[in-house]
This record gives sequence, structure tokens and C-alpha cells, in this order.
Amino acid sequence: MRDHPHGDTATPPDIWTGRATNRLQWLLSLGGAAFMALGIELAVDSAWTSGIAPLVMAVVGCIAAGLLVLFGTLAFVHVAVRVDHECLEVRCGHIGVPRRRIPLANVARAEFVPRVTPRQWGGWGYRWRPEKGTAVVVRRGEGLALRLWDGHTFTITVDNAETAVHVIRARLRPGLPGATH
Repeated sequence: MRDHPHGDTATPPDIWTGRATNRLQWLLSLGGAAFMALGIELAVDSAWTSGIAPLVMAVVGCIAAGLLVLFGTLAFVHVAVRVDHECLEVRCGHIGVPRRRIPLANVARAEFVPRVTPRQWGGWGYRWRPEKGTAVVVRRGEGLALRLWDGHTFTITVDNAETAVHVIRARLRPGLPGATH
């Protein structure tokens, strides 16, 4: 591991934090803002002569699509991961929602994943695939995978994932499978 070479007995920090960011999603959120602007423009300056129902449907549709795209992309612009002595906590976006908290007592083992891509998971965001488990994917690159005692897997894209794996492994209960380095 880069930060903790093999044989290093240094104790991990009390609290480890990591982040991952995807700047491309800011561009996608501009598309959502454009849909909202189109809806507002239609509502304010419409010359539709075919009746009010089609106009209302167009305005509501544009604003709803804009809000969905805008907030759907902004929720996954970045992810913040925090590991303390009790749990791993994942917060997405600027307001921290969706959020997932996994007690370390539920973790069987932690693994470094050198390459996680949105294509593997079906896109960006909070993803679930029956054969793979659950993931928070905000960009392609390194990540960590937690194997839980209930058989589920939770994968997160985060910078410096190797250090996160080292910290989590140091906190797993000794004597349990997967708690070894």
C-alpha cells in the first residue's frame, strides 16, 4: 500500500476521511437548469393558441425534468467517506443525502478495488445490482469494497482507498475472518 508499506506497524488515525469528486456532473446539472429555464420561459412568454392544457403540460414537464436532472446530478457530484472506531459513513452531494452508515461490526472484510467504473455499475450515483451488491459511484478510479457478514457487498469510489482499507482492516475485530491484513 502506498501510505502504509508492508510491515509498517504505525497505528491508523482515529478518524479517516476521504472524498471523490466528479466535475463532469456539474455540466450535466447545467442541462437540468436549461430545462427549468425553458419551462419558465414557456410559462412567462407563451403564444400557444392551442389551449391552456398543452401549455401547462409543457411547462410542468420542463420544470419537472429540469429539477430531476439538476438535483439528481448535484446529489452525486462528490462523496465523502468517514471511518472512525465504530462505523464507516458515506455522504453524497452537498447536503449529505443519500447517506449510509455501516457499523464496522457488520464488516467481514475490506478490499481495495483498483478500478471502479460507472459502466460496471450502470451509471453514476447510488447503484444496486443483484450480482454485485450496492455501490456509490461518483467517478471512475480506485475504490473500496466492503464484504458484510450478511453476504452483501458495498463499494465506494473514493480517493486514497488503499489507506481506507488499511484503516478499516485495523479496526475489524481480531480473530474474525477477513480481519487479517
